[in-house]
Formats: sequence, C-alpha cells, structure tokens
Amino acid sequence: MSPRLGSILHGLCVPLRWARDFAPRGSEIASFLPRFTADRRANVAITFSLVLVPITFAAGMGVDYTMAARRQTMMDAAADAAALAAVTPAMLSETQSQAQTAAQNMFNAQASTLSGVSSISLTATVTQTTSNKSVTQTAVITYTAQSATAFAGIIGQKYIKIAGHSTATASTAPNINFYVLADASPSMAIPATTAGINAMFTATSSGTGTGGDNEGGCSFACHESDTTKWVLPGNSSYPGTGTSRKPGYVDDYTYAEDILGLTLRIDNLRTAVENLASTAATTEASNEATYQLAIYTFGTNYSSQCAMGSDPVNTIATLTSNLTTAQDEASNMSMLEVYNNNNLTSSCNNDDGDTDIDDALSNLNSIMPTPGNGTTKSGDSPQEVLFFVTDGVNDTYNISSGSRTISLLNTSECTAIKNRVSSNGLPIRIAVLYLNYLPIPTNSFYVDNVEPFQPNIGTTLQSCASPGLYQEVTTDQDISTALNTLFINAVNSAHLTN
Repeated sequence: MSPRLGSILHGLCVPLRWARDFAPRGSEIASFLPRFTADRRANVAITFSLVLVPITFAAGMGVDYTMAARRQTMMDAAADAAALAAVTPAMLSETQSQAQTAAQNMFNAQASTLSGVSSISLTATVTQTTSNKSVTQTAVITYTAQSATAFAGIIGQKYIKIAGHSTATASTAPNINFYVLADASPSMAIPATTAGINAMFTATSSGTGTGGDNEGGCSFACHESDTTKWVLPGNSSYPGTGTSRKPGYVDDYTYAEDILGLTLRIDNLRTAVENLASTAATTEASNEATYQLAIYTFGTNYSSQCAMGSDPVNTIATLTSNLTTAQDEASNMSMLEVYNNNNLTSSCNNDDGDTDIDDALSNLNSIMPTPGNGTTKSGDSPQEVLFFVTDGVNDTYNISSGSRTISLLNTSECTAIKNRVSSNGLPIRIAVLYLNYLPIPTNSFYVDNVEPFQPNIGTTLQSCASPGLYQEVTTDQDISTALNTLFINAVNSAHLTN
C-alpha cells in the first residue's frame, strides 16, 4: 500500500476512535461543538471520501466517451469508403440505384467488423448531373449508431449515440460528337495574306486574261472548269489536270496556286480541320472520353435542275471515332468548282449564287441526331457540337424566279439547331469561326451588294453561336489556332476528382 493511501485511510479512522473513546456527554457537547466546527484538521480525508464516487464515475464516463469517439472515427472511415465506391468510373456508367447499392455494401462490409456498435442506420443518396463541361456524380452517406458503454451503464446510460456523414464527387469529361460544316464556296479562294491578295489583284488587273472579271482585277482565285479564261504568257503549253484542262489555259485557282505560289484561305481551312482532328484525338485520350468527328463542306444551293447532287452539303468524313481516319479524309477538302463566273455547270446558269448557308445548316440539322447527355450509362448518347466555319455571306439563286439574293444568314436555322436538347436539357452547341469577309471598296459588285450589311456579318454570326463559342479570324491570322481554341472552349472539361 502506498504511503499516501495509508495516510488517507488512517485519517478516516481518527473520527471513529474519538467517537468510541472520547465522545462527550450532555453539557460537554454544547461546549465541544464550537471547537469541533472550527477545527480544520482531517478535512482532506473527509472531502476525498465524499468525491471519490463521482470521480470514479467521471473517469469511467471519460473512457466510454473516448471509446465512442474511436468507434465514430472508424465509422466515418467506412462512410468515406462507401461514398467513394459510389463515384468510381465504373459506377458513373451504372444507374443511381446500382451506385447506392455499391455504397451500402461497402459501408456494411466495414461497419460489420466493429465491436461495441449497434443500431446502425444508413442513408446513401447518389445523384448525377450533366453539363457541357462535365458529367458529375455525387454520393452523400449519412449514418447513426450506438456505442456501448461500461461505466455509464451503472447509472442507466447503456449507449452513447454517434453519427456522421461523408460526401464524394467525381467529374468526368462527357462523350461528344463533333460536326464540322465548312464553307467551301468560291469566296474561300481569296489569298490568306494581305500580300497574297495584293499579288492576285495586280496579276488579274494586268494579266493576259481573255475575258470575264479578271481584266478589271480580282482577288478571288475562282475554281472554274472552263479554263479558257487564262492564257499563259507566250501561250506556252500548260498540262493542267483532268480532261477539262486545255493546253495553254488555266483558271484563276490554278494560276494563283501554281503560277503565283499563293496560299489561299481554303488551303489554311483544310489544314485547320486536319489539326482539329489531331487535337481531338489528343484531348480525348487526356480526358478519357470518347469523341467522334464528321466533316462536311457546303457551296452551292441544292437544286435538282442543276443536277449538283442530292444534298446541300458535301460529305468529307462521316461520323467516326477513328480520328486518324477523319484527319486523313480532311485532306480531301476542296473548294467548289464551277463552270465559269455565272454558271454552275455548262448548262445551268445560277448567276454565281454559290453559297447557300441557310440550306446547309438546315440539312446538317437533319443529319445530327438528338443530343444525349454524354454519360456512359446504357442507352445514353454523346453530346453534340457543331463547328460552323464561314465568311457569313449568304449568296443564293432561285432558279424558278431567276433571282439572286445576297444577304446575311437566317439565324432561325441556328436557333432550330440549338433548340434540340438532351433528356437533361443540354442543347446542341454551335461553335462559329468567322473568316472575316474582307471589304473590297474598289469592287463595284461588293459596294452594291455586300457593303450595306458587311458591318453586321460578325454580330449575326455571333448570335448564331452558343455562348462562349465564337471566334473571328481576319486576313493574316491563323485559322488553325482559332479553330483549336474553339475546340478547347467547347470541351472545357474537368478530370476525375474525388
């Protein structure tokens, strides 16, 4: 026995011995009481004896609460594991009910190994939201339980209630189908640089052209199958390509590229679409998503009377997940070839109305399916994004009435596309790249027909675009960089985070 405990017990015995041997009687008590109450000796022992029981209970309760805290920590860990189990990549492709079951199974498997815990109540809630940027799944786990007590049970408190919750969120990039609709009308044959434009204008002003607009100077290298327009200097033999080429004759397109060595806007556009396919492949791998790409060009307005085919758009690449194949097929993009300045073919005069934007947008709207949410869930489909590249001038010819119309595009066609939404309300998005329609104040046709609305081309195209998906490229700027910027803005997705 320790000296301290012995001293305490000895002190407890003193009052008992005094009561036995020296207890006063009668009047002695009256004289003794004042001295007894004033005496402070042995108070430590008396006080300790009074508080010993509650101190013992307090220490026991401390042990119970410490044990409850440890059990709650382990239960919290089980809740964390359950929440994470519901937002794994595999669970993102399952139903919410299946994800909740996975969470419950994970929690129960871990909680069942804990002793001293009973009356466990678990609530697991899993929700999934989709946006243009990401597919996000959130799991919320809430539990309550009872931790058994040892000391507190003496006073009737057999359990201590414990509770906790955990939340986990995972975001992935959505699966997306990308459609490219690129302007391939003769206006895309303008040189890509200011120096090239000036060189072409000078050449067509002073060259040996035999007729047509070129004798007055033209910056556009129109692609014509009737090659009698240009006679090479000295009337030397020029082999050309194809049966329509006559020895010694070339069109403006061939003259611009082969004789002057100029890069045209259509050339840069072709390269930009090839690079877009490459960027899509790299981003797809980085985001662990699935992307598909389709490529179309447009030029003339469709009319059975002109026998130019059955569709207002020309298919370069059908929708494919093989982005390398799409990139290869993009190299086949070419500008619309017409017979001459006024005729679509040798037998059909369309007065050079070769850019039906409205018809092309309407036709592509019929090609694109109803958008999905972009998740990997069974039955869901990818989101849809349209890349629309144009100089924004609608130039059509009505064969029935014999009238040509040059105007801004009809934005109702854009609205019709954007109004198509997925089951979660995600619309088809339109990314617009405006290839600035260069003012040509020296050209009377431009002054009469385009100049009145030229300042509104950009704003009209911007209203066609979805929010944040509009870019404008002027002469000497890089089309490829602008198109890739649009792509990144359209994807703009987050990687998986827990």
